[in-house]
Amino acid sequence: MKLNPHFKLRSIAGEIIIVNQGVPDTDLTRIISFNFSACLLWKRLSGKDFTLQEAALVLVESYHIPQEQAEKDVVIWADALKKCSALLD
Repeated sequence: MKLNPHFKLRSIAGEIIIVNQGVPDTDLTRIISFNFSACLLWKRLSGKDFTLQEAALVLVESYHIPQEQAEKDVVIWADALKKCSALLD
């Protein structure tokens, strides 16, 4: 899978969000706000092909959390991104 290159990470009014840029007729009623972990994943995986296991490893290495917890967190992150087409299969 790969992060959609049309989406850009932005900091607006103290919130970290992703914005769909360069795509006409985009539904702007959905904004995805990121926490620090989601932002870390976005920055580390942007521009790369990756698996959910590789994304989970980013969390394990960065936060020293159990692999099982990282895998659960990554699935939630990926599902949210898929809903707005920010994650490509």
